[in-house]
Amino acid sequence: MASNKAIVGLWALASVLLLVIGSGNTVQGITCIEALTELAPCTPFAGGTAPSPNPLCCSPVQNVNKEATTTEIRRQLCLCFQQAGSSAHINLQKLKQIPDLCHLQIPDPIDPTDCSK
Repeated sequence: MASNKAIVGLWALASVLLLVIGSGNTVQGITCIEALTELAPCTPFAGGTAPSPNPLCCSPVQNVNKEATTTEIRRQLCLCFQQAGSSAHINLQKLKQIPDLCHLQIPDPIDPTDCSK
């Protein structure tokens, strides 16, 4: 049976997704909602209920990175992650750690704590 923290985390993510759907931010082929939906398996770690990223989290991070092919796309996704993070109580520092913890080779990872990079 799922823990209460996991259920609360999923409800928080669902709430954020509904908020972001309304904005409809399209980033050249990938929308904010598409990125957030794909990264949903990362929520337990980024939300603080899991000690490490779920193995199901790593592949979506790589997929979203492949879609983020320009600086502008990366900036828009970064802003998306900031908005979602504050609404769902996601720890942006933990989110930033996921590529390293998943052993992903991402030359310029999106830094959700500083979207100017």
